[in-house]
Amino acid sequence: MGRAGRAAVTEHLPRLRKEWALDFVVINGENASNGMGLSADHAQVLFDAGADCVTLGDHAFDQKDMMQHIDKDSRIIRPLNYAQVEVPGRGHRIFDVRGKKVLVVQALGQVFMKKPYSDPFSAVDRVLKNHPRGGMVQAIIVDMHCEATSEKMGMGHFCDGRASLVVGTHTHVPTADTQILPKGTAFQADAGMCGDYNSVIGMEKAEPMRRFVTGMPKNRFTPALGEATLSGVYVETDDRTGAATRIEMVRQGGRLSQSGPV
Repeated sequence: MGRAGRAAVTEHLPRLRKEWALDFVVINGENASNGMGLSADHAQVLFDAGADCVTLGDHAFDQKDMMQHIDKDSRIIRPLNYAQVEVPGRGHRIFDVRGKKVLVVQALGQVFMKKPYSDPFSAVDRVLKNHPRGGMVQAIIVDMHCEATSEKMGMGHFCDGRASLVVGTHTHVPTADTQILPKGTAFQADAGMCGDYNSVIGMEKAEPMRRFVTGMPKNRFTPALGEATLSGVYVETDDRTGAATRIEMVRQGGRLSQSGPV
């Protein structure tokens, strides 16, 4: 989320990759550029810090240069289910990780979302049917980018036994429902933001609070610039079956810091 979120990633991720021997790192970067979308330059900052893949979301193309850049960098994944619209980029990709195959998929939810997206469940279903977990791919990550926790949970159970991890993004608030579902899919309804939590979902507090109290806008929203927390999810999987064997919440730095995987 903005400059503070990028700073948290660049400060903590290189160390975590080394200390935790991370094989593959996905960052949702759709608010990395001033809280609205992702520029090509800021995408490179995230990759330089240690990301293997960057997913987007409903703000995917707020930064206009991403319209051209996304076709030049296949590590950037946009939502799978834009409705009846020709858009650049791709909604899923298989990555080669030292001989292992990792599939990353992103879908946009429909509940409380402003734009017309097609059914995320059928879109994800088509991809998973063509890429069975433990078959041609050793791990599958589904980023469910949406507003309602119920829709995220629905996607988690819909993918249980077929994905290695279903993790929600978009609402900027980490949830406390980290778990492995009955058929071996790790799940958390929202990974939380990398940003300054002394804020209103990453924005400086004054303008959102003014609008809540008065109903009247005065200024633009601006990202909060205090010390940020890196928030996310750590997952271990079985290379043979693709099932999750461990999931832990991650909080590094800032106001929400806690110890991580050991």
